[in-house]
Amino acid sequence: MSVALTVVIAPGSVPALDLRGPLDQDALAAALAALPPGTPTLRRHTATHHTLHLPLPHSQAGTVADLLTTPGALSRPVSADPRERRSASASSASTSASASTSTSSESASSAWSASSAGESAGGPAGPPVAALPASARQREVLLDVLTGRPGAGLHVEQLHWRWYGPLDTERFHAAWQAVFAQEPVLRAAFTDLARPDGSGTGTGSGTGTRTGSGTGRGTRTSTGTGTGTGTGPRVTVHRQAAPQLVRHRHGSVDWHSLLVSERLRPFDLHRPGLLRIALLDEQSGAAGPTRIALTYHHAMLDGWSVRLLLRAFYRAYLAEGRTIGGERRPDVRDHLRWLAGQDLAPPRAFWSAAAPPAGSRTLPGPSAAAALLPAGGGARWGHGLARQRLTPHEAARLRHWAAGLGATESTALHAAWALLLYRAGGPGPAPAPVAFGMAVTGRGIPMEGAAGIPAPLRNTLPVHVDVDPGAPVERLLADLRDRALGAAAYEWVSAGQVRQWSGRAALDDLTDSLVSFEAPQAPPPAPDGRDPLWSELDAEGIRVDAPQAVGPHTPQPITISAHHDAEGALLLTAVNDRARITDPEAAAALARTARLLRDFPVLVDATTTVAEVLHTVPGLPAPGATTPGPANSGATTPGPANSGATTPGPANSGATTPGPAGSGPAGSGPAGFAADAGAADGGLRVLRPAARADAGTILLVPPPAAPEACYDALVKAYPGPEALTTVADPADPAACLAAVRPALAAGEPLLLGCFSGGGSVAYEVAQRIAAHGWLAPLVAIAGTADGSSASARDLARTLSAAAAQAA
Repeated sequence: MSVALTVVIAPGSVPALDLRGPLDQDALAAALAALPPGTPTLRRHTATHHTLHLPLPHSQAGTVADLLTTPGALSRPVSADPRERRSASASSASTSASASTSTSSESASSAWSASSAGESAGGPAGPPVAALPASARQREVLLDVLTGRPGAGLHVEQLHWRWYGPLDTERFHAAWQAVFAQEPVLRAAFTDLARPDGSGTGTGSGTGTRTGSGTGRGTRTSTGTGTGTGTGPRVTVHRQAAPQLVRHRHGSVDWHSLLVSERLRPFDLHRPGLLRIALLDEQSGAAGPTRIALTYHHAMLDGWSVRLLLRAFYRAYLAEGRTIGGERRPDVRDHLRWLAGQDLAPPRAFWSAAAPPAGSRTLPGPSAAAALLPAGGGARWGHGLARQRLTPHEAARLRHWAAGLGATESTALHAAWALLLYRAGGPGPAPAPVAFGMAVTGRGIPMEGAAGIPAPLRNTLPVHVDVDPGAPVERLLADLRDRALGAAAYEWVSAGQVRQWSGRAALDDLTDSLVSFEAPQAPPPAPDGRDPLWSELDAEGIRVDAPQAVGPHTPQPITISAHHDAEGALLLTAVNDRARITDPEAAAALARTARLLRDFPVLVDATTTVAEVLHTVPGLPAPGATTPGPANSGATTPGPANSGATTPGPANSGATTPGPAGSGPAGSGPAGFAADAGAADGGLRVLRPAARADAGTILLVPPPAAPEACYDALVKAYPGPEALTTVADPADPAACLAAVRPALAAGEPLLLGCFSGGGSVAYEVAQRIAAHGWLAPLVAIAGTADGSSASARDLARTLSAAAAQAA
């Protein structure tokens, strides 16, 4: 009986393929022909055991494994292609361990030295310090990006403004370099756990450490606390990092195109400094206005942080590129240590009772749920944008009205949104719970200096309230105010932790919308009411506009944001995921919200009931309407006459909020997008649950065109305790990543396996996991999807070997 070749891939800076079984040199040469130029290294342990090291960090290791395990590969002749001859020669290269180590170091070094064209080189100038486990909120942001549609720009925010007067590029760069040297968060990155140079083996606090091995992969040792941080993302602050700064000359690029491209350009999460700066001269000449954009990632920074950094930059610019004092303390590391030291028992007890109950109304309109499955089978993709504006007079009137009822503007916004969520559930007088996400600054935590720490403290917490049509609106305001105050005591807790403590399923979202009210963040003014910093800039002949924020796209179907402009007007924006909520529905929801905020001071007093207010809502245009009806005045309906209100659509959304809304077609999205939207709901198949809570998960990736039941025989053939899961064919990386998200979130051991043909997708999944801070799971490949017991046994044996290697 012939023995099949099996492969276990250890992804890393130098991918290592553990080959078990007879190895034919001609077949190996043919498989290596699929690689780009490079020098692989083959180490022979025995006649049936070899290790193949591939030189490129993003090489086609999965494709090579598929070719080596495909029946008939042994008889494939060697091509005359020079790449294949090179690979064949390389496969018999030196088998010494020193050769492997040299290749690993070279690959890791080249990965760190790469930078985008036109950027200042960045990266660490020396070995990094010990890493700390990322916060729960950081891990959830990384998981959102990992499992989101590529190019969606999730959790990327921008701040932009105009600079009037002379701008010295060298002085500008020196000032930012000084800020980078003073601010640890700008030298922070997520540790590359696969790097063999030690940067992924931090000895900081956590439940596990990893020690390097000859394959460029670590081995995990756990302390048994069950949090899984040994394989999860870790934060490293490097000793040095350079700002990524590009100045574009007048006429070289369109401003809105520049904003879109900066938003959509991915961040290397392993590279320190998750903030980049772009400048565009609006006209020729040294003194012409210059537009500036800061683009940053919420995994390391929030809007509050960036405004702190911007003030530090202005001071450094005025000081000719110098800063006063040493590193800022407390810093991002102190915040992570503070989080690690918190007792989780009180927030667990609070949120187990305060989390939204199942069945809460979470979507703003009846058509929103239907938008999840668009007619015609083609989902619109990207994000839409709609805007509304309350005049300074309307905003002041709302503020005074809310204060008279013991509330604030933000509470009034929450009440308006709660009413719309209730109304969307259908007619009827019965009380019902509604739930939405509430943005909090995270600066109210009992940590000294929290308000001055540039770090990702901003958080989202679920809020729910029972809306009773017969109760007065004043009671609704009081309930929402009390809910917000109760949540504020634990605003450092992440939404994922709340869901876990609520007892809801891992894939059961507590909310489907996010409401954010951005409070002004201004320094104490001088006696004349003017910020002293602006006076110092004036003395240099420099004037700067107040920065405008381009809010992040989030995984939520719709996000409602509010903030005051310089004139005191209240600006409202709605950003919707077009695969979840249509543009007309989002625009109508925002218009209803604005109308309620305008009507509250006029219609609502201490005795006005919720039902009486709800009777005013149906007068607004139905979803999809673009012109006001005759019964409505321009002051309360969407349209050009409505004091700044605008209608949605790519042409409008590109005006000041770039992103996928203006970067892609309105028709069908990428092939993997359907899996992004639906894999979590119906794409995952659990073949066998785990034997115990900490056993881990094995995801079995089906090869193309494989039968749906191709892995069913593995349930009996594989004796391990892990849960066996798979996804529906055709399996793409998006579906697989959605399937493994719960395991990554829980910090469980994860292993990828497949029959021959699934290795390419499985390896890409492992690479993406590693790129977002987790230790890449091993990939086990053996057998074929032919339904035979021999293939099931081969894969079961290979999975057992991989599980033992990962333990």
